Amino acid sequence: MSIDDGLVVATLTISLDGFVAGPNQTLENPLGEGAERLHAWMFDDPDSSQSIIDTILGVAAVIQGRNMFGPIRGEWPDDAWRGWWGEDPPYHSPVFVLTHHPRASLEMEGGTTFHFVTGGIEEAFERARAAAGPDGHISIAGGASTVRQVLNAGLLDRLVLSVAPITLGAGERLFDGVTVGGPDGIVLKPIDVLATPLATHITYEVVR
Repeated sequence: MSIDDGLVVATLTISLDGFVAGPNQTLENPLGEGAERLHAWMFDDPDSSQSIIDTILGVAAVIQGRNMFGPIRGEWPDDAWRGWWGEDPPYHSPVFVLTHHPRASLEMEGGTTFHFVTGGIEEAFERARAAAGPDGHISIAGGASTVRQVLNAGLLDRLVLSVAPITLGAGERLFDGVTVGGPDGIVLKPIDVLATPLATHITYEVVR
């Protein structure tokens, strides 16, 4: 699957019973109990899903929620926390982090700079589009709450769901609280399917 110029694309891994994170998320277990199994396709068999990995990483700008950046809640106690990924995060592009608490931008190695946005999803989108340019691919990197906000704001063009063949039983569901689409709910049109041993990757166009 290739990404057309200028699209806004969210990529998430989801369980068969609809969860993108497990219960009881902690610093030691950031995805929640059992949820590390969701992403086995990315680490145990990346070659089968290279086109999906390229979609996640080959971007001009990224929007993500604060939980994706780290486990800290409330006011930032200091600038010690610099993300989950070490000094060279995989994005290699500007990343706009949704938060209620201001923090100075954080420049990392490899071209990644984290910008902390307190004005909501619309401000984050405007800044991401300015950084990406009119033809740049913007990635919505999660988590579920951020994807829901983008859907509800009518800003998402495509949704790539990597369906892992597992169930979690509890945790955070992707579509809880999605209000776009009126009484009939959100409408998604499947445009591409990639089946691999550890996940089935379905690309949907968001029908507005």
